[in-house]
This record gives sequence, C-alpha cells and structure tokens, in this order.
Amino acid sequence: MDYAQLTLMPEVEARRMLQAERKPITLTIVRPVISALGCGKLRTLRIRPINDESELEVFAGYDGYERIER
Repeated sequence: MDYAQLTLMPEVEARRMLQAERKPITLTIVRPVISALGCGKLRTLRIRPINDESELEVFAGYDGYERIER
C-alpha cells in the first residue's frame, strides 16, 4: 500500500484501511507546544513502517487548534 495516499485523510478512515494489513498500529497525536484544544477532524499526517515493517506508526493532528488561556 502507498501510505502517502492516506495523508490528510480522516484518521478513522485511514485506520480502517490500514487494518487490512493486519499489523499493529501505534498512533501518535501531534500537538502544539502551547495549551490548546484540537478543533475539527483528526487527520493522518504521516504513516511509516517500524520494527522491520512488522508494525505501523501513524502520526495524526487536528485541522486546527484553539489556545486555552490559563
């Protein structure tokens, strides 16, 4: 599978497609360094094979972020 085709796809849809490969998936959600809430959809940013291609690592982020004031 060409993982680049899944870039910016909603994470739920991308995960469904990846489950066909029957490999464990590690999900990493990218977030800003400031205190913020994710807004919009969680989207796939990058997918890469790890551990000799026996697992997949999925990086995802939200469409936008809203700063939380302290």
